[in-house]
Amino acid sequence: MPAPISNLPEFSVSEISQAIKRTMEDTFGHVRLRGEISGFRGPHSSGHCYFSLKDQNSKIDAIVWRGSYRKMERWLEEGLEVIATGKVTTYPAKSGYQIVIDSIEPAGVGALLAQLEERRKKLAAEGLFDAERKRALPYLPRVIGVVTSPTGAVIRDILHRIADRFPVRVLVWPVRVQGEGAAEEVARGIAGMNALAETDGAGERLRPDILIVARGGGSLEDLWAFNEEVVVRAAAGSAIPLISAVGHETDTTLIDFASDRRAPTPTAAAEMAVPVRAELLANIDDRAARLRRCSVQMLEQRRANVLGLARGLPKLEDLLAIPRQRLDTASTQLPAATRRLLRERMQAVTALSRAMPRLDRITQLPTRHFAEVSAQFARAQSVYLRQQRQGFTACATRLSPVSVRRGIERGSERLNNATGRFARAARREDEVRRARLDQVSSLLATLSHRATLERGFALVRDLNGDLVRGADAAAKARRIAIEFADGSVTADVAGTTDTPPTPKARPKPASRAVPPRGGQGSLFD
Repeated sequence: MPAPISNLPEFSVSEISQAIKRTMEDTFGHVRLRGEISGFRGPHSSGHCYFSLKDQNSKIDAIVWRGSYRKMERWLEEGLEVIATGKVTTYPAKSGYQIVIDSIEPAGVGALLAQLEERRKKLAAEGLFDAERKRALPYLPRVIGVVTSPTGAVIRDILHRIADRFPVRVLVWPVRVQGEGAAEEVARGIAGMNALAETDGAGERLRPDILIVARGGGSLEDLWAFNEEVVVRAAAGSAIPLISAVGHETDTTLIDFASDRRAPTPTAAAEMAVPVRAELLANIDDRAARLRRCSVQMLEQRRANVLGLARGLPKLEDLLAIPRQRLDTASTQLPAATRRLLRERMQAVTALSRAMPRLDRITQLPTRHFAEVSAQFARAQSVYLRQQRQGFTACATRLSPVSVRRGIERGSERLNNATGRFARAARREDEVRRARLDQVSSLLATLSHRATLERGFALVRDLNGDLVRGADAAAKARRIAIEFADGSVTADVAGTTDTPPTPKARPKPASRAVPPRGGQGSLFD
């Protein structure tokens, strides 16, 4: 029996598939879809990414084309709950439907925090947050590099604070601090500062001694660029000591762990970078005055010592008295000794002459030989007398007042030279000890709790002097002592409350123009 004839139109498989595709795309168009990423294995060899979005009851296939994947790569992670925006369409080859995602974002702060904690553990395991990597900041930097937005209030606050405390040259690397590409720009800014030459052709220093990476406050999403791995690695690899000043005091980003020092605010970062110039000048003046007083006191002490030693020396007349007496005695004995010597020699000659044969027996000796012997004897006697006289004259010269006075002068000169060398050695030792004292003083000021009190905090103790760390402890103490930066007060504790008082909004200070100092102009003139 033939089939009944129907007037329904006939469609090919491709025609019905395309009709369904157009109907679905026209009905839904672009939608925002919330779900959990499932089956994520990274991009395909083509660069496209395929996975699924699911909830507790259903699942839908998802596609991210290669061009869009580079923009949302950091959000894609297995098991992460996201909100995807895209176009719902069909895939006729498998008779299935899917969503082509254009953009994606985490579904709430909880997902971001979970991703942030996982990233923090990963980087900490690599040693990027180790305390051994932290370096000390230079005490007096010549150039300060700032990586931040050039149009915000942050750079103005930093420039004003540095100009008020210790005007130095500030080099700004402008970057975006929020949105797509901000993390890459911040990382390039840190690397660019490190790549600068030490000086330019004119001898002007270019490379900063300290880097400040700064941004104002904001939500977790606004500050997310400073949680990116590329920024953290750039901060950890910086050869220049780096201060992170991202957000307000309660905001924490991963760059804070990798930096050498974390500042609660950008203004606090400027205070960490440079000391107060007026305080340094006052300290130098005080030390110079103390040095002058010590020098004068040391000279007076040396002068008193020299005068005391001079009083202990004998008088010149006492030193010369005995040599003079010996000289007078020798001068008195010299004629008698000379006569006695001549007499002894004459006796010897007489004895010799008696022992000689009689003259009539030696007439045969030449007369000239006898005369020569007589002359030699006379010359020898004259030479001997002259030598004795010269010896006495030299002794008298050495013992004269002029020679003794010259010896005393040479001794005084050697004493003065020794005193000068001692004074120079004392000054060098004093400079070394002062340098050590300056380092210890700077470290004490950095670690002291007084700096924290200056920023508006207070230290609470009970009447026994023990720290009060919470509201329960304060209620038990009933009476507490509160220490501020400028003094202490005593207060009675009336009770505790779970809701802290809402602080009043502080008026925003009017920005004031700071004239350029040290040869550097303003970015905003």
